[in-house]
Amino acid sequence: MKVFIPSPLLSYTNRKEVNAFGCTLAEMLRDLDRQYPGIRFRMLDEQDRVRPHIRIFVNGEQSFALDHGLDDRDVVHVIQAFSGG
Repeated sequence: MKVFIPSPLLSYTNRKEVNAFGCTLAEMLRDLDRQYPGIRFRMLDEQDRVRPHIRIFVNGEQSFALDHGLDDRDVVHVIQAFSGG
């Protein structure tokens, strides 16, 4: 499936669009980490929860569940919120 990477994480992939595999969001994130070591930790915390500043959209719909089912034809957008003052 296509996965769109936010600008702050491009240092891991060097590309805005990558391919990943998995039947769930959790599996897809593991595959991303296999290809781009360290990227998963930037999106998930130590308890395997999506970090507060990360949003994941599957085919345009936000998903909070790592067990969200995926298909090879799905498009995943990872969005990172900016913060600061």
